[in-house]
Amino acid sequence: MPQFPAYRFLTLMLWALGVGFGLTVNGKAEEKTAEKVRRAEAVFAVKLRPLFKDKCLGCHGDDPQELEGGLDLRSREAMLKNGNSGDTVLKPGEPEKSLLLRSVRYTDNDLKMPPKASNKLTEEEVEWVREWIAAGAPWPEEGKVVEWDYGAEGVPVVTSGGRSADWTNRRYQPEALWAYQPLAHPNVPQDVLDPAAIKNPIDAFIQSRQKSKKLTQLSPAADRETLIRRATISLTGLPPTPQEVTEFVNNQAPDAYSQLLDRLLASPHYGEQMARHWLDVVRYADTSGFSNDYERPNAWRYRDYVIRSWNADKPFDRFIMEQLAGDELEPKNPEMLIAVGFLRMGPWEHTGMTVAAVTRQQYLDDVTNHVGVTLLGQALRCAACHDHKFDPVPTRDYYRIQAVFASTQFAERKVPYFPQENITSFARTEELTQQRLRDTDRVLEELTKKNQDALAAYLKEQGVKRLEDLPEEKRVRRDSLGLTYQELTIRKVYQKRRSYFEREMQRYEPFAFSLYSGPPNQYTSVKAVNSMPANRQGAVPVVHILPGGSLESPADAVTPGVLSAVFASNDTVQATAWNHLPETTENRRLAFARWVASPQNTLTARVIVNRVWQWNFGRGLVSTPNNFGKMGGRPSHPELLDWLAGWFIENGWSVKKLQRLIMTSATFQQSDQHPQREMLQQIDSRNELLAYFPPRRLAAEEIRDSMLAITGEWNDEQGGPGVFPEINWEVAFQPRHIMGSVAPAYQPSPTPAERNRRTIYAFRFRTLSDPLLDVFNRPGSEISCERRDETTVAPQAFALLNSHFVHHRSLSFAAQLQRSSPELSGQIHLAAQLVYGRRFTPEEHADCLAHVQKMTAFHRQHVPQKTELPTKVTRHMVEEMTGLDVSWEEELEVLKKYQPDLMPWDVSAETRALADLCLVLFNSNEFLYLR
Repeated sequence: MPQFPAYRFLTLMLWALGVGFGLTVNGKAEEKTAEKVRRAEAVFAVKLRPLFKDKCLGCHGDDPQELEGGLDLRSREAMLKNGNSGDTVLKPGEPEKSLLLRSVRYTDNDLKMPPKASNKLTEEEVEWVREWIAAGAPWPEEGKVVEWDYGAEGVPVVTSGGRSADWTNRRYQPEALWAYQPLAHPNVPQDVLDPAAIKNPIDAFIQSRQKSKKLTQLSPAADRETLIRRATISLTGLPPTPQEVTEFVNNQAPDAYSQLLDRLLASPHYGEQMARHWLDVVRYADTSGFSNDYERPNAWRYRDYVIRSWNADKPFDRFIMEQLAGDELEPKNPEMLIAVGFLRMGPWEHTGMTVAAVTRQQYLDDVTNHVGVTLLGQALRCAACHDHKFDPVPTRDYYRIQAVFASTQFAERKVPYFPQENITSFARTEELTQQRLRDTDRVLEELTKKNQDALAAYLKEQGVKRLEDLPEEKRVRRDSLGLTYQELTIRKVYQKRRSYFEREMQRYEPFAFSLYSGPPNQYTSVKAVNSMPANRQGAVPVVHILPGGSLESPADAVTPGVLSAVFASNDTVQATAWNHLPETTENRRLAFARWVASPQNTLTARVIVNRVWQWNFGRGLVSTPNNFGKMGGRPSHPELLDWLAGWFIENGWSVKKLQRLIMTSATFQQSDQHPQREMLQQIDSRNELLAYFPPRRLAAEEIRDSMLAITGEWNDEQGGPGVFPEINWEVAFQPRHIMGSVAPAYQPSPTPAERNRRTIYAFRFRTLSDPLLDVFNRPGSEISCERRDETTVAPQAFALLNSHFVHHRSLSFAAQLQRSSPELSGQIHLAAQLVYGRRFTPEEHADCLAHVQKMTAFHRQHVPQKTELPTKVTRHMVEEMTGLDVSWEEELEVLKKYQPDLMPWDVSAETRALADLCLVLFNSNEFLYLR
């Protein structure tokens, strides 16, 4: 064998290795290039083609006759040509030499596209353009389903179909579709912090997540005083009495807490508390809103229906069906005609100045979106104009759901009052309304007489008997003769005032704020009663897709349907009962309601379970209860949410059972303290792990109701038409616009017993609210409130320290304490038990005693001066037709017979001093927060 020099051997080996390596590289390079092209096709089909349409073709393709800069971006061939600038627009494989990339990068000061900075592409979008050009700028034909790695680029979703193939074929990240998937029915975790402590499956899920985040310790259990206050306020919205606290603390039975929950869940106040939550979601109000903010005289019957339903633990699937289609579910059951008031809860108006087709479409848009957010956790309004930008909701589905309600019409329907409905106030309140009508008529009669007398005098002067006998130039306006411009305005105001009180009189008639399925009945906002037509047969209105939401350009007609992306709901996947809802007038809503309330619907059970969790912990497992879509929050404990939803269905959709399950967990019963608090601040500053009980401020209604309960003034009468609490007088007397006029002034109910009803029974205006409730974040009633804000702002302190309401409660509380205990020391101890549910420490007691003694000396030196409430208010209005300022005096009939609360000049200096202490207690965090 010939000998080779070492260097020649090494050269030969390197050459051989090089050849072999080169062959491998070339083979893999071809494979890699093909993969790049496939990916670029995918990027273009799913990302760039929609991007070009959205941000480029408006100037460079939609109108071929007017191309900005001569640049056409409608096709690859057009892009390969130069624009007017002479630069190469697209150079496949060479992104840096392509004008397209330079323009979207915004690095060329002479060319920045799109020109509006607000439309500038994101860095990610620019990278899509670069990657696509680098791979040769492939241009798959429109409609082609491009195959690529779904795990990296998303998964397809089969729906009823979008308005374009691009949308229909687009992919979604799997985590954004969690709510559309079937319930997982996960096993209860075994890997927990303390297996011996697991007596409730909820705790296993919570502890498993905590352990995965390296927590090693559990929060201790809450003390019994804290626990009974927490449970009582959570379930009833009211504080426990000192007697209830003492009994629970001293009850050593193993089932003492279970007994407590039994009592609270059986309390009639449970339904009131749960209804408060639900009325937030459905945006309940007693008036219509907008410029016709007239009373909805019988809306209160829906509110009381909701309270009865929660107290009866009506299965939630049944509760849904009654509200969506009770009139079709049980046509002869009068309560069902009240239940469907759910579909009319939003603000709405239609007058002679509005277009019926427009206001009708506004209602259909409103009810479609409302059903989506309240029951399905899916905002649908985006899909009114276009296929949803983020979620698998085609605009076709939006209008299919809208078609469900196409035959739904408003009506006030005759429904006799039930024995369980509270109408005991009718006699006295109806007389008051009648008196206000008579007073209004008196003013109108005086103005009418003056007008008629002036007309008669003018005709006599002209020597004729009728205006029509005069020549044209001498004919005056019949209805304005003899009246000044001020009197003309006052007449208009009082005519509106009459309509207002006529509407109020309908409160005493047995109507339901309801609806029916059938042809329209010419419903208007200005009529007090809109009846159902005798003949309800007729053609069903055809619903069309409205691109851009425009009534003027209807597209395809649609038939009733459901959300096609929801598991087992798409007719292209499998035949189900939901594929083709009835196209006739009757039972459309019932079929849709059955789909919403179906155990197979992946959204409904998750949504209500999440709401109930939030009502107990202040925050849901999903932080956005009205939005389970891509732009909503992700579940903090997805396995727990699914397990609870499955458990809820298996247990008959019983909310009371669900409440008991949640509240018997160690998670609910734990302290608000944790031994690893500093560590928690670093890894879980928002307490999503629920390592300790999250304190929350009392809701606005809970603050007001608790004060009334503590002071002994609370009237626990249930149900009936709304009462009128005392609110800030300046706000009460401020003008409230109503259809070009001024509504009657707000006047509180005349007696303390009426005014001091629970807040849920207070009449709720849409255009006038109680400032004390507003400042503590009671939401408006225009849109569904998924979760109340919990702000901390200076006006809250001012309201609690200075408002008449809190001062009146403090004074009444002091008087009650003095009646209950003869000694100041006993009064102070009792105050702590009533407000905090515990006794003061010796140091706290000493501080309170010193404060009362100091304030007693002050009040002996400062005697309050008695003030009187006004019995009339001066009104001002700028007349819309003339622009002239008009003023008049409005009589305040209620305040002439008003029974005020206990006032400072009614009591001694000692009582006023004790009231100052009560005011401090009502301003304390321990009262305002639930721990």
